[in-house]
Parts: sequence; C-alpha cells; structure tokens
Amino acid sequence: MPLARALRLVPSVATAVRRTAGTQTVAAVDLGSNSFHMIVARVVHGQLHVMDRLQETVRLGAGLDERGHLSKDAQRRALDCLERFGERLRDMRAGTMRAVGTNTLRRARNAQKFLRRARLALGHPIEVISGREEARLIYQGVARELADEGTRLVLDVGGGSTELILGERSEPKSMESLYMGCVSLSRQYFPNGKITEKAMRRAETAARLELAPVEAQFQQGWQRVYGSSGTIRAVGAVAQACGWTKDDDITPEVIGRLRETLISAGHVDALDLPGLSADRAPVLPGGVAILLAAFEALGIEHLHIASAALREGLLYDLLGRLRHEDAREQTLRALTARFHVDKPQAERVERTARACFEQVAEHWKLVPEDVEALSLAARLHEIGLAVAHSGYHKHGAYLARYSDLPGFSSTEQHLLALLIRAHRRKFPAEEFATLPKGQAKKARRLGILLRLAVLLHRRRSDALLPAFRLTAKKRTIDVRFPRGWLTKNPLTRADLALETGYLKTARTRLRFE
Repeated sequence: MPLARALRLVPSVATAVRRTAGTQTVAAVDLGSNSFHMIVARVVHGQLHVMDRLQETVRLGAGLDERGHLSKDAQRRALDCLERFGERLRDMRAGTMRAVGTNTLRRARNAQKFLRRARLALGHPIEVISGREEARLIYQGVARELADEGTRLVLDVGGGSTELILGERSEPKSMESLYMGCVSLSRQYFPNGKITEKAMRRAETAARLELAPVEAQFQQGWQRVYGSSGTIRAVGAVAQACGWTKDDDITPEVIGRLRETLISAGHVDALDLPGLSADRAPVLPGGVAILLAAFEALGIEHLHIASAALREGLLYDLLGRLRHEDAREQTLRALTARFHVDKPQAERVERTARACFEQVAEHWKLVPEDVEALSLAARLHEIGLAVAHSGYHKHGAYLARYSDLPGFSSTEQHLLALLIRAHRRKFPAEEFATLPKGQAKKARRLGILLRLAVLLHRRRSDALLPAFRLTAKKRTIDVRFPRGWLTKNPLTRADLALETGYLKTARTRLRFE
C-alpha cells in the first residue's frame, strides 16, 4: 500500500473519538476509597443534564490490610457494585464513558489483579489516576458550576486522600493531594468506632502534620473556599438539620460543635444526628478531624458546599475530549516546548507510525485507542535528549513516567513511558511483562511499530519515504520496499538487520526485502 494512501486512511485521534460520540449520552464512574459513584448525563447544546446517578458505600479503603493488599471481602463488595453499575452502562459506546480509581487503587499492591476482574464486571476500562490528576478533575467539576469570582480554594476530603486546589475560573493554578482521608484516619485513630478526646486530638495532629508542608501554599490568595465530597456534604446536612447554620456555609463554630457531639457520643453507633446517614457515621470522626485541621491550618472562616465533585469533572473532561479540547493535548504542547523537542522529526515519526499501524491493525487486533497511544509516544519519543544523548530513551521514559501530566491517567503514563523506553536499542521485554497479559501484548506491538517509524526517519529529512508495505502475523512482521531501494539506502538496510536481533527479545521475527 503506498504510504500516501495509508496516511489518508488513518483517521486522526479526534476523528476517531468523534465517531464514537454519535450518542449524546456520556457517563463517569468514580471508584473512591469510601464510595463508588456513577453518573450518566445527556449533552444538550454543550451542557450536561444529569439523567441518572448511583452511589454505593463500598469502603474499598477499609479493605487494605497491613501488607497493602485488598481483602477478598472488599473486592467482592466492589465487584458486586460494579456489576450493578455495569448493567446500567452496558449500552454505552467506547469513548463515551470513563471510569477511574483513586487513592486505594493507587496504593493496593494487588490492584492490577483486581482491576482485571473489575473491568469485566463493569464492562468498560478502568483507569487509575494520580493524586494531582484527581485534584485537577475535582476542580473541573466544581469550577464549571460556579460563576467567575476571582481566585478560589477547593477542598475535597475523600476516603483515602484529601485534595487542595487553588484556581481561577476553570484553570487550576496549584494542586496537592495528601495521604489522609475519612476512611484511613477513622481506621487508624477511631478503631472499632470508639471516639475519645485523646483520639480526636491525635487525629487532628496527624492531619496538621500532613498539611504542614503545603500550608503556606494555600493559606492566602483566595476569595472564597468551596468543599466537595461526601464528608463535607454530610457535615453540611447535619449542621442544617441541627440548626447550627442558616445557609450552606460550614464555619469553625459548626465544626467545633460537631467535634464535641462526636466525643460526647463516645461511639459511632451511638450517634443520633439528624441528617446523618448510617453508612456515613463510621467514617465521620476521621473526616471531622481533617476539616478541623484544615480550617485551623488554612485560616478558613466560611466553607461553601459544592454540589459537584470528581465524577462531574470526569464528565467535563470527557466532553472536552469529544470536542477535541483534550487536556492531554495541552500537556503535550507544554512538554514539547519544555524539553525542546524537534517537532518536525516528531511529526515525521508520528505520520509513519500511524501508517504502519493502519497496515497491521487488523491482524494484530489493534483498536483506535491504540493508535492514540502510539501517536502520543511518537510525539514525545525524544524528550530525553534534553537530559543527555547517551541513553536518552531511558531518560525520556523516566520523564514520562514520573512527571505530572495533566489529563493522563497513571495507566496512560505507564504505557507512554514504556513505548518511549522501547523505541531504540535493546527491546525491554521484561518491562512490558509488568503490564496485564492482554495489555502487554498490545503494548509490545505498538513498541515495534514505533521502532520501525523511528528507524525509517534516521536521516531526519523531509524526503518522502518509498511506498513500503507491512504485513503481520502473530509473531512475524514483514517489511517490503520497492525493488532496489534498500540497495540505494545501505544504512537503512544495516539498521533493519540490527533490528532483527533486537526484536527477538520481543518474541517477534522481522523480515525485510
């Protein structure tokens, strides 16, 4: 197949996404440490209109044992919930829904094994996102429902982590994710539900210690403070029902009264507070301790309760992708500028990689989401040159894996780093083996396509490549060039011969003629 024709046949990522977005319905699932949430909305004139919501208290974070493994009981609760969500989402098309895991799945050592079962239960892929990406999405959800009113601070107390975001309009300016949440602090300082003055002081001190490194960063510069998450809404509901506040604000006085009420009760089973649900009571002491510490550390006098949170942020982020306003595109542009990437070379490699993909996608069972990952890696494969030429593929992989990349899930970053690492020299088969089996096979094949594209553009020239043809079988890939072309390009022939040896590590036979 001529290269020019192959390039015409490869749809852009935006086009591929738009084709999956024929429906006007979008959905998001948030696998939190305390509760799982599902939201389904209809897009009308660019606005989201919620059609359905489901929430279940799963207490995934409470299922982490001393070794950092999710217990069988916690996994069973989670899988049962996801099966119920999956029934509702069964007819959602690829590209119109996102499901993400947060703190507990970031920490669980057996997360990958659980996620394979969870994907089957839900019927859709599940991504694990970093704490800072979680913070960005929370802010997107909260900010879209607010008027433009200057700089704001958003506080989200989750089951396993607490996010702080300073932003203006729809743009987050500063973000942090702290390793403390209502589930984790309740388990640690209020075991068996017992609440004492001493335990509350210890929990507050632990929260203050977590906040200490970021206090100066978030103490000032904001006009209003908003709180999202179940803990904050629960505190607001109790304050309203008890008559402690006349509006939706949570104040230091409200938190102080709730603190004394909890200690007076002595145990979560003895709590008899109007507006407090039975499933929220066991984790309320830890959540209150975090709020007490945050109010004191950051000087908060009034906290306004936001109705939106991470799941709404997921929907808005998904809507941006469907409209070709992908946050990942902004991240790529920033990385390209920051690390002085040779854009013309990156574009050459991307075009050829996509042409290679189109020719073998059917035989290698690759899908549009795979060509998106390949394109991202092609655009960033040389970022490691900003560190050093020697081993730059390794430097690039490190930068991709451990940089904060807004819009990317941890899974996407891991794959991006692997492809960059694999684009030259020895093929790192052992690193691909860290992926789940099905993903590892696809990732290895994407790595091979990227390697071929890079190899064919070693001249770094705008001269057109010949109309080469790729054919692929299970563990074989053939590259055919016009008669005589390799004779006139002996460096490419030598590189291909060397590549046949490298790809043996990937259990793939490369043949060329």
